[in-house]
Amino acid sequence: MRRILKIALLFVVGASFTVPAAWGQQSASSGKRERGYIREGNKLYNDKRYPEAEVAYRKALQENEYSEVAMYNLASALIRQASLAAGAEDGQQNNPAVEAQKIFTDLAANAADIKLAENSLYNLGNMAFNQEQYEQSIDMYKRALRKNPDNDKARENLRLAQLKLEEQQNQDQNQDQDQQDDQNQDQQNDQNQDQQQNQDQNKDQNQDQNQDENQDQQNQDQQQNQDQQQNQDQERKDDKNGISDRNAEQILKAMENEENATRRKIEARRTQEEKKNASKKKTDKPW
Repeated sequence: MRRILKIALLFVVGASFTVPAAWGQQSASSGKRERGYIREGNKLYNDKRYPEAEVAYRKALQENEYSEVAMYNLASALIRQASLAAGAEDGQQNNPAVEAQKIFTDLAANAADIKLAENSLYNLGNMAFNQEQYEQSIDMYKRALRKNPDNDKARENLRLAQLKLEEQQNQDQNQDQDQQDDQNQDQQNDQNQDQQQNQDQNKDQNQDQNQDENQDQQNQDQQQNQDQQQNQDQERKDDKNGISDRNAEQILKAMENEENATRRKIEARRTQEEKKNASKKKTDKPW
C-alpha cells in the first residue's frame, strides 16, 4: 500500500499579539482573562490534551472574539482532534477539521498580524497536501512565501508538493492509458467474439444444410425402399393368392398370339386346297 506523507502544522505558543484598536477597546480584566485562557490552552495543547485546550481557547474568545491568537490556536487544537483526510473526504460539517480550515482561511485573508496570516496560509497548504490536493497546497505555499520570502519550510514543502503533483499527474496519465488499452482490448475481444460467432453461425448453417440434404436423400432412399418393398410384398401376395394381373396379362397375350398363328395356318391350308381343286377341274375337262 502506498504510504501517504503527512506534514505537520505550525502552532503559535504565546499570546503576544495585540488586538487592533479598530476592533474596539477591551477592559484590562477581560484582557487578563483572555491571556490566562490562552496560556492555559497552550499548556493543555503541549500536554496533548487537545479537547481541553479547545475549551480554553473558546473561553479566551468569549473574552475577546477578535483574538487572532485564540483563533489560530483553537484551529490548531481542532486539527489535532480530526483526521484531515477523512474530514475532507466525508464532507462532515461538524468535523473539527472543517471548522479549523475555515478559521485558517479567515485569518489568512483578514489577520492584522502578517505572521499569523503567513502561518495560516502555510497550515492550509499542509492540510491540502495531506489530503493529496497538491495544486491547492502549491497555491497556499506560494501565498505564504509572498508574505515571507524567508519561510524555508514553505519553500521546501512547495517543492515537495510540486513533485507530488507531477507524480500524481503521471499516475493519472498512466491510468488513462491503461483504461484506453483496456477499452481497445475489450473492443478487439468483442470483434473477435463477433467474428467467431459469425463463423460458428455459418458453420451451423452449413451443417444444417448438409443435414437437410442428407435427410432428403435418406427420405428418397427410404421411399424407394418402401416402393420396392411394396412391389415385392404385392408380388408375394399375388403368388400366394394365384396368378397375378401381370402374369395373367402375359398368359392372355401368349394365347392370343397362338390363336392367331393357328388361324393363319388354317387359312393357308384352305387356300392351298382351293387352288388344288381349281387345277383339277381344268385337267378333267374334255378336249
